[in-house]
Amino acid sequence: MIDLIRIFVERGDLAHLALFLWAAVASTAFLVTLRELAVASKRFDDSVRELSVFNRRARRRKPMDP
Repeated sequence: MIDLIRIFVERGDLAHLALFLWAAVASTAFLVTLRELAVASKRFDDSVRELSVFNRRARRRKPMDP
């Protein structure tokens, strides 16, 4: 990686290096955000599934007579 930076510096192409670094960081941030969104979606799906199971069990129970 150091050699790659040295090549860019020697050619005076710092704008391309900055653009590449920005794109790499932005892409990494997007992938991390997408992964977190998928995990949150799975947690939400799991909680809705558990609520559904609870409601089914509650409907099957007979109400207590006074």
